[in-house]
Amino acid sequence: MSASYILKRIALIFYTLFVVSILVFGITQILPADAAVMMLGENATQDALDALRTQMGLNDPIWLQYLHWASGVVQGDFGTSLRTGQPVGPALFSALGTSLTLAVLALALMLVLAVPMGILAAVRRGKLSDLVVGFISYIGVSLPEFVTATLAVVLVADLWGLLPPAGYIPLSEDLWGGLQRLILPVCVASVMMIAHVSRMVRSELVDVMHTDYIRAARLKGLTPRRVLFRHGLRNALLPTITIVALDVGYLLGGIIVVEEIFSIPGIGRSLMSAIQARDLPVIQAGVMIMAATYSIVNFAADLMYAWLDKRIQYD
Repeated sequence: MSASYILKRIALIFYTLFVVSILVFGITQILPADAAVMMLGENATQDALDALRTQMGLNDPIWLQYLHWASGVVQGDFGTSLRTGQPVGPALFSALGTSLTLAVLALALMLVLAVPMGILAAVRRGKLSDLVVGFISYIGVSLPEFVTATLAVVLVADLWGLLPPAGYIPLSEDLWGGLQRLILPVCVASVMMIAHVSRMVRSELVDVMHTDYIRAARLKGLTPRRVLFRHGLRNALLPTITIVALDVGYLLGGIIVVEEIFSIPGIGRSLMSAIQARDLPVIQAGVMIMAATYSIVNFAADLMYAWLDKRIQYD
């Protein structure tokens, strides 16, 4: 893996964010919201509204408004919330930290469960274990987050009373109380990813175990465990890395539903509130932060893919 490849991937990240910035800025400009009216109120005089629009640059050409906004974003200034009058950046990055906590725990749970499930289904192909894993996967794919979350709240929290139904406590303040309130959201956020990844691991591992180099490894006298984990699983995980990276994009979308249902103050819930209130600076910043997160995760997946597959050569 050459330095030129890494530089190209980094350049692609900046290009992606540039395109996203144009799209999100353009879309928010056509939303039925007047920043001056939202800040001063509907009872403000026309002179006050005109003065504020001039001060905020809302009367400037659209390309000039974009340049002012983009230059601020590059410097870490995402503007001021029209609803609260507070800087957007600190509030959203705090919400991002909450969302990342939920996302990392969901990804960790997915990897801990999905990979062993896929291995078990592949090794015992056509047997009861394979059928059970397949059934669980189909159920996981069939249930959207709002259905899974509703069932979890009704059954686990309300009916059985095992866990709190909603709310959020930072882990730094109360580790046990925070974990209790994260168990249900983490499980709900990881259900569909577990279904995707377990089926992918199973499918790829079945294909890999029938290749010529696996037969050659067996003929050399290697133990079945060594053949499976050293030669089979390593190559079967390559497409899985891509699926995991794509599932992060799904997670960023699905986490909005999870945060809303379980009252978690993450970036998804902040973005939903901003859309309902037509808070344009928060919408713009939220989309940019989520796009940057997704781009960085895909960049990491590409590097991991190259590290696992030594045959890949980049110019």
